[in-house]
Amino acid sequence: MSVQQPKKMLILDILDILKRYSDQNHRLSQKDIAELLEQDYGMTADRKSIRRNLLDLMDCGYEIEYRETVRKVTNGKTGRTEESTTWTDFYLVRDFTDGELRLLIDSLLFSRNVPLAQGRELMCKLERLSSKYFQSRVRHIRSVQDPAPRNKQLFYTIEVLDEAISRGRQVEFSYLEYGTDKLQHKRCRSDGSPRLYRINPYQMAAREGWYYLICNNDRYETVANYRIDRIADIRMLDTPVKPFETLEGTRHNGLNLARYMAENVFMYAGENIAATFRIPRGMISDVIDLFGLDVVFSNETETHVDVRIRQISEGSVLQFAKRYAPDVIILSPQRLVDQLREDLRTAEELYKAAEEEA
Repeated sequence: MSVQQPKKMLILDILDILKRYSDQNHRLSQKDIAELLEQDYGMTADRKSIRRNLLDLMDCGYEIEYRETVRKVTNGKTGRTEESTTWTDFYLVRDFTDGELRLLIDSLLFSRNVPLAQGRELMCKLERLSSKYFQSRVRHIRSVQDPAPRNKQLFYTIEVLDEAISRGRQVEFSYLEYGTDKLQHKRCRSDGSPRLYRINPYQMAAREGWYYLICNNDRYETVANYRIDRIADIRMLDTPVKPFETLEGTRHNGLNLARYMAENVFMYAGENIAATFRIPRGMISDVIDLFGLDVVFSNETETHVDVRIRQISEGSVLQFAKRYAPDVIILSPQRLVDQLREDLRTAEELYKAAEEEA
């Protein structure tokens, strides 16, 4: 049942109607608006009042589209035929198109970081940025379930990290990991007490559906990456951060995020090196997707091609080769060729031992 609204609320009620009921494919006439005012708010208003309030909303900066039609009418007093302009087909232009909102909602749907309850709350907020017709089309996403428990401190952690990075301050936090009970627990010292990490934060970045903190553990002089969804009980400290360019492996340069992400495709820390792989030709697209266009192809045959990457972390080299084995072969540097061979031999021995125990 509608609730009677005071007349001074008319402009806000009209705005709410435009938000809820109008979009580019669902336009409202002044008569439609009048009927919705009475239906939803128990308020009556003539067309002049509605038009005046629509003009006021436009003057306040709201982008409202409409269509003007000119028709000829007979003046009842003079009997003359005069032109009359009618405004109709009103709709509120949104900050986001339905396609953009759907993209944002899908990014939440497929996020590995956001807990289910908080994800639903965010999706509802995004839906309200469009009309009821858009909301009715995305209800099916409610059936998605969390594959695992998520850290409910995620958004608070992001807020603290954002402020700490902006102010150039260190942070301190606990770090979570799963146990065999499939629950997250804080990493502990050998005596069982929770381990605290004092960190110099530099940047937050996304990779393969996870959020990472690019930072430095204050106990060391190297760059590190921590999963943000595994950070707990974070607090900002008063101590300033260690300059990024003073860390090992940075070549005394500040953080270049695009270059850093290209060099650390799997977010493995380690020394940056030049490396060469041999891959099947069918993997060229995959290599460019992972490493970008700054790769050099050579020794191309009908079936294979060599790929040289000028700067990549050692950990990423090994992970790439293991993930795509046996298709990817490391050609250089030799020490990583030897390391991969040793890792594969160890894996083979472990498989043989497991077979013997079975």
